Amino acid sequence: MAILQRFLLCSCAWGVLLTAAAAQSAPLPPSQGKQQLRSSFERNDEVVPRTPAEYHRISAGGRLEWFARSTVGGTSLVGGLFSAALGTAIDSPSEYGPHWEGFGKRYGMRLTGVSTGNAIEATLGAAIGEDPRYFHTIHKPFKARVKNILDLTFRAYRVDGKRHLAYGRYAGMVGNNFLSNTWRAQSEADWQHALIRTAEAFGGRALSNTFHEFMPQLMRKIRHKADPVPPDIHNP
Repeated sequence: MAILQRFLLCSCAWGVLLTAAAAQSAPLPPSQGKQQLRSSFERNDEVVPRTPAEYHRISAGGRLEWFARSTVGGTSLVGGLFSAALGTAIDSPSEYGPHWEGFGKRYGMRLTGVSTGNAIEATLGAAIGEDPRYFHTIHKPFKARVKNILDLTFRAYRVDGKRHLAYGRYAGMVGNNFLSNTWRAQSEADWQHALIRTAEAFGGRALSNTFHEFMPQLMRKIRHKADPVPPDIHNP
């Protein structure tokens, strides 16, 4: 029941974010009198490439940066605070207790799991040429953006510039959650809980992709800033 509550709350959070993003899905027109900035294709390779030839493979330094940002970056840390607070509020697992010490144990447990999974994904991904980054869309309809979010939850780009099943990610998420049974509280150290945690991990990746897709545009809207990308630039 406690795990189900976590899943439902995470699902609600994702739904709220998507609803808010839908209201802001139209691109902002460039301000008159200002020089148009270069397109995202020229200044940032983390956008959906229009053709496989436009894909820029991730470097070793970029992979290390992804690991650090995905493990201890703002989105990950906020997710850890939410998860630990929820677990403490419902006292799950009960071995940790409903107090600050229990909160710290839950937060630390999640952090070790996330770091282990990311390390596996980054390492195996480097071996098979799998890119762990999220690639956002440019001036696409809302439904197409949601489709991109979900697609890049389960697939990833490789050196050929095409999307393939993200085997490194699967290994990281499944391997991490089963491996962590060796140091978790006894009440959740079984294969059933490991499978549930794996499903939650994919839900967390979808939520992270949602932030990467919509947050820049929402922040521009809040700050009343124009879209730096010319309106005629878009993904395929």
